[in-house]
Amino acid sequence: MSNIPTDLLYTEEHEYVKPTDQPDVVQVGITDYAQGELGDVVYVELPKVGDTFGRMDVFGTIEAVKAVSELFAPLAGEVVAVNPRLDKEPSLVNTDPYGEGWMVRLRVKNNGERDQLLGPDEYAAHIGEK
Repeated sequence: MSNIPTDLLYTEEHEYVKPTDQPDVVQVGITDYAQGELGDVVYVELPKVGDTFGRMDVFGTIEAVKAVSELFAPLAGEVVAVNPRLDKEPSLVNTDPYGEGWMVRLRVKNNGERDQLLGPDEYAAHIGEK
């Protein structure tokens, strides 16, 4: 069973949205299910601070031993932080996807887009775990 925290929102493409202490900024990464499907992550290509993305735009790629996958912005916004540790420690995505393995922080343009994301129960059903 995958770890699906109940305080997060999810996309069908397996990104998560985690609230931060700033109401208009969210932390984004890939889910425990996604990292498990990918296998050992060896490289993560992320955008630069200041880059902007529309909802579901590709914001980077993740490379694992098995495959290379695109990363999709779950919400439209501007990148305000990028996890610098993933350059040297991409395996953090495998060991702690919801913590130290986060990818970017986005300043959200339209909070209403959150309504289009999946809740934890919906995500569990989406991946066949409910």
